Amino acid sequence: MTRILIVDEIRLNASVMAAVLGEEEDLEVVGTATTVEEALAYGGSCDLVLVSTGLPEGGTTRLIARLREADPEVGILVVGLAREPHDILRHIEAGASGYVLREDSVEELLRNIRAARRGRALVSPEIAALLMERVAELAELAADSGIDLSRPPDLTPREREVLELIGEGLTNQQIADRLFIELGTVKNHVHSILGKLNVRSREEAARYLRALEKRGL
Repeated sequence: MTRILIVDEIRLNASVMAAVLGEEEDLEVVGTATTVEEALAYGGSCDLVLVSTGLPEGGTTRLIARLREADPEVGILVVGLAREPHDILRHIEAGASGYVLREDSVEELLRNIRAARRGRALVSPEIAALLMERVAELAELAADSGIDLSRPPDLTPREREVLELIGEGLTNQQIADRLFIELGTVKNHVHSILGKLNVRSREEAARYLRALEKRGL
C-alpha cells in the first residue's frame, strides 16, 4: 500500500484527487494540505507526496526542498506542470522524483505514481537530454570555478542559509522577510556567496548548491 499526501493550494482540487486515488486498491490517501506548513506537519506518515505547481511565493520548490531534506527516500511528484522543459527541469533539480503535466490523464497520473514509488521517473526524451546537459554543465561549472566539490565551500552559517533559500527560488526580499534581516544585508550576503563560489549568477549558485547536496555536503 502506497501512502499518499496531496498538496494543492485549492482544497477542492485536493479533495477531488483524493477521491479519485482512493478508488485504487494499492493507494491510500493519508491527507490533504493547502500550504507548505500543513504538508510538513504530516511528517513521515506518507511514502509519496503530490505537490501542485501553484503554491504561492515559491511554495512548490520550497516544499520539495524541505521534504527532501526531512526524508531523502520520500517520493515527490509535481502535478500540473506545463510542457515547458526548463520549468520541468527546475522542479526536478529542486528534488522532485517526477512530474505530471497539466494535460495528462488520470491513467498517466497513476502510472507516474507507481513509477515514483518504485524509485523510477517517467521522463520524456527531451527532459532526459536536458538532464544530461545539466550534468555536463555542473562538471564544467566545477572545473571553471576551481572549487573542489568534494568539500564544502568556506561559507558562514548565515551565508549557507541564504544560499539554501536562493536554491528554493526566493528573491532577496523574500529571503530578508524569512530571516528577519535587512534587504541590504541579504544583498551583501549574496555578493559574498557568489564571490566565494566563483559563480556569476544566483542560478549558478543554486546549481552549485544542488551539486553539493547530491554529495551530502
